[in-house]
Amino acid sequence: MSHSIIRKSSWMMAGLLVSLLCSTGIASAQSLQVKQWVASCSACHGTDGYSEGGMASLAGQKKADLIEKMNDYKSGKRVASIMHQLSKGYSAEQIEQIAEYFASLPHEKPVATKTK
Repeated sequence: MSHSIIRKSSWMMAGLLVSLLCSTGIASAQSLQVKQWVASCSACHGTDGYSEGGMASLAGQKKADLIEKMNDYKSGKRVASIMHQLSKGYSAEQIEQIAEYFASLPHEKPVATKTK
């Protein structure tokens, strides 16, 4: 009887481990996808949304504000030279994920530290 319980527990733990590994892989793939979408913003808004001037920095802005702006471009409520076209290429879920990424970054670009 006790061997049966131990075997069941072992199978349950193995199943849990496999589930965790699979979900980590899915999360990593989603993270890479979001980074690809975000990379397309860098031409105008700078790497990771830290603008070097000319365009607004996206890093550190509130998620809700970024979503609202993208939706305004998408609907034509907000006019720009290219954003109204680019925004139409993203679904609501993609816009939310992109906004979440930029909102998670600090407002100011981190200063690189020198290594020896």
